[in-house]
Amino acid sequence: MNIISANFLVSNTNPAACPSPDKKEFAFIGRSNVGKSSLINMLVNRKSLAKTSSTPGKTQTINHFLINDSWYLVDLPGYGYSKISRAKSASWGPMIETYLKKRTNLVTTFVLLDPRLVPQAIDLDFIQWMGTEGIPFALVFTKIDKLSRNELVKSMQLWEKKLLDTWEELPPVFSTSADDRRGKETLLNYMESLLATK
Repeated sequence: MNIISANFLVSNTNPAACPSPDKKEFAFIGRSNVGKSSLINMLVNRKSLAKTSSTPGKTQTINHFLINDSWYLVDLPGYGYSKISRAKSASWGPMIETYLKKRTNLVTTFVLLDPRLVPQAIDLDFIQWMGTEGIPFALVFTKIDKLSRNELVKSMQLWEKKLLDTWEELPPVFSTSADDRRGKETLLNYMESLLATK
């Protein structure tokens, strides 16, 4: 899939105020500092469409981008950063939960994971919550350029083993690097295949 245009549309904290659900939509979410904004910018060939920051937890709104004038890409707030107040990070946050459960045009949600870390409880809990709620999702390992091939294989095997403790079948899994652009075409092709379905 070629990204011809990518434009910021709107930010808000009220899922009911999101754009009309008349176009298919993909959401990106992950633990704070997982490289979400960098991945989004890499996918859409823009340097600063999604705002990157050295301060984890920067994204605290639902951010909609219109891609190719035909579908939405959504940058959701990260979860699990200790400096965000308990009031804002309670549960997964009413804003995030309402969006994920009620957004009728949401095709799938990409849950981003850092393969340099052992499986984190907060990621595992969020993945389990998504499954319990029946919300379609895929896993995306980011920053794979930071690991050797052997280290990456071991990390993904560890994640697979951990998830299969509670899952009969794993969701789609992707590996990416915003720095060297690995995984870009594979991920975009997967999105394109979902856009082509009714």
